[in-house]
Amino acid sequence: MGVLGSTTALLFNTLGGLYLLAILLRFLLQVARADFYNPVSQAIVKITDPLVRIFRNFIPGYRGVDFSCLVLALIIEAIAICALIFLYGGSMPSVAFIITWSFVGILYFMINIYYYAIIASIIMSFVMMFSGSTNPHPLLRLIWQLTEPIMAPIRKVIPSMGGLDFSPILIFVGIGLIQNVLIQTFGITEQLAAVVIGI
Repeated sequence: MGVLGSTTALLFNTLGGLYLLAILLRFLLQVARADFYNPVSQAIVKITDPLVRIFRNFIPGYRGVDFSCLVLALIIEAIAICALIFLYGGSMPSVAFIITWSFVGILYFMINIYYYAIIASIIMSFVMMFSGSTNPHPLLRLIWQLTEPIMAPIRKVIPSMGGLDFSPILIFVGIGLIQNVLIQTFGITEQLAAVVIGI
């Protein structure tokens, strides 16, 4: 593959990844019942709304969760897989391959979102603690709202000691185990990771 094709694939992967991130964040924030009026939430909605509205016409939501976001993410992942394989000079795979790796890619992407969101919340909590700020940034409030539904049950098992919250450690272990299961089960290689956004 030439330099132009490689550069185009990298650009497509980056832009597609950012848009997929926005769609999945919209879905996960709805599941977490995060603040819709947060400026960051509003920005995510504006970016994703044009396509989400189309799918919402025939994919109903349930208890305030818009499943059209999830379906849209799967379709975009499938299109991205086909496009990246083409850009890298490969032949088109079977429909079963595309569907399977779309699901795996989206699942892996969501796991990574929680992984980095928890890291970001830990870092920003320390920054706020040492800066003496009592008014968290809207982004930090949104990250807390995103991660709290999975961290709160763990805190009941591992309570904070000396003011330190050790629940993220258990979550990181769980994330690592899930990722290993996915890698072992589906045989994720560098070639697959190059064409499946989120891995």
